[in-house]
Amino acid sequence: MILVSSCLAGLKVRYNGTHSLDNKIRKLIEDNKAIAVCPELLGGFSTPREPAEIIGGDGEDVLNGKAKVIEISGKEVTKLYIKGAYETLKKAIEFGATIVVLKEYSPSCGSSMIYNGEFRIQVISEEQFSDNIC
Repeated sequence: MILVSSCLAGLKVRYNGTHSLDNKIRKLIEDNKAIAVCPELLGGFSTPREPAEIIGGDGEDVLNGKAKVIEISGKEVTKLYIKGAYETLKKAIEFGATIVVLKEYSPSCGSSMIYNGEFRIQVISEEQFSDNIC
């Protein structure tokens, strides 16, 4: 089973109520080879919601308490993002997912590219982040 971001399956769950449809992902869902999840909805957010970015690190740093997730208004929402991460992990285990396909740039799904935390649509990659801390 493959676990995929709901927005990639065409569900309008992104912060602004849109999707990021990938037709290959939609086909996997239709063929019952994949299950769609949205960590942000599982964490307790609704759609639409304020955009949020990770400040001070990456997702691993958020889980380790070294970075925070902040909405554009300045409200800290770290706990909800962590809740969504663990709920998504539960779903992956429940469905026996062996592959996970998530939406890059998202503070909850981005694994190798996220926005830099300045709300200026500037991306930082896993490589760049590692270079900055070494």
